[in-house]
Amino acid sequence: PIFFAPFVSSVMKVEPAWIDYNGHLNMAYYNVLFDRAVDEVYELLGCGADYVKKGFSTFTAETHVRYLRELHEGDPVRVTFQLLEYDNKRVHFFEQLFHAEEGWVSATSENMSLHIDMAAKKVAPFRPEVTRRLLQMKASHGQLPRPEAAGRSVQMPVK
Repeated sequence: PIFFAPFVSSVMKVEPAWIDYNGHLNMAYYNVLFDRAVDEVYELLGCGADYVKKGFSTFTAETHVRYLRELHEGDPVRVTFQLLEYDNKRVHFFEQLFHAEEGWVSATSENMSLHIDMAAKKVAPFRPEVTRRLLQMKASHGQLPRPEAAGRSVQMPVK
């Protein structure tokens, strides 16, 4: 497959049930949008929904979400996915959630996912076909600059 850099998800919409009492997208549903984009990427990598039938999957180990601008009911969004690094058992990636029509960034999410042998319920090496695709994606995404927000931690501002 050809891996565009970064990957850009299909257009999704902010659903009415996701709006909180503040009148904007509830924080939990940002993760739903990010996760739906990851599902699209994993299909390209060969480790999507059908991969579970082969006895393997991926589990999220860590995530850091930054909420930058409100989204509202019906807003169209797209998510970009940039593979930062991987090894034989882990994938480290950075996502940005954009308003699909106006182009501004609403949120970012940095993630570490683990490859799991579902029978053993343990971290295990990726299958060779997935590793080949990760290598191809990394070759493409490695040409991109590292996102400025990647590697940030939660902390109080320095005064």
